[in-house]
Amino acid sequence: MDRRSLPTFVWNPFRELARIEQELNKVFQELVPTPKSAEVIEVTTWNPKVDIYEKDNKLIIEAEIPGAKKEDVEVKIKDNAVVIRGEVKKEEEEKEKTYYRSERFHGVFERVVPLPVEVKVEEAKATFENGILKVEIPKVSEEKEVKIEVK
Repeated sequence: MDRRSLPTFVWNPFRELARIEQELNKVFQELVPTPKSAEVIEVTTWNPKVDIYEKDNKLIIEAEIPGAKKEDVEVKIKDNAVVIRGEVKKEEEEKEKTYYRSERFHGVFERVVPLPVEVKVEEAKATFENGILKVEIPKVSEEKEVKIEVK
């Protein structure tokens, strides 16, 4: 048999992952029955994406929270971590609109960011502008070398 007569098969890992995802979704749908009640409240959680960096002896955490309002975002520092939580509220849909696709996220969010260095918690500041939460926390200054006088 000549190799040229064999059908060519190109393995596509993304197609395989999509197939596995479909099968897993089918299994979960069978295991977890869909509630039939009209009074079910859907709560979806997601984790905002964050950047963590150091600048001017401060630890800075920036979180993307598109669609959120300042009053719907809460920031706490607890157990050596920054906890960012809140809710992006869905705008009321107009009855005249016919949606072809709706991908913007709404719902409850939470992100716990462990602090990589020691910080001065009491001096932390947070600002929210254009969907970006920025938390600035001064680092604890560490002396690299201390000279001790011998008496």
